Amino acid sequence: MKTNLTLVFILLIILNISGQTTKSLPKINSLQHVEQVPVYKGCDSTKSNAELKKCMSNKMSRLIGKYFNQSLAANLGLKPGEVRVLVIFKINTEGIPIDIRARAPHKKLEKEAIRVVKLIPKFDRPGLVDGKPVIVPYSLPIRVVVPKPKKKQKHIYEKQ
Repeated sequence: MKTNLTLVFILLIILNISGQTTKSLPKINSLQHVEQVPVYKGCDSTKSNAELKKCMSNKMSRLIGKYFNQSLAANLGLKPGEVRVLVIFKINTEGIPIDIRARAPHKKLEKEAIRVVKLIPKFDRPGLVDGKPVIVPYSLPIRVVVPKPKKKQKHIYEKQ
């Protein structure tokens, strides 16, 4: 009986503590469920959520296109064609991308994707719900083209 009572008491303490910690942490909302989406640096904050999402997407695409080392995929032994790298991160309540993770067919592509996403500047405004900043998860697919291997060209001085 004492053991059961002790277990119930411990369980109540744990529930009370976990309830307190979840109330103090900002709620995580998907990009579709925030009242005001995060504003990417340089996007016009007076625009609608749809326009802000489009602006953010365009700016991220430009950043990825400019800094992602596409030639990295050529020497990884991957099948020629298009591969996908999926990057998942959160935009915290201060507008900073955090908890960046990536999935790709090769670890070097994952590391490159994480490196480039770390270049995303601080957002001008985080996502808001009821006028309060919230954490917003974001997923970013990156398409990488794996070229066909080049045929080794014989040097004109090599014996044929």
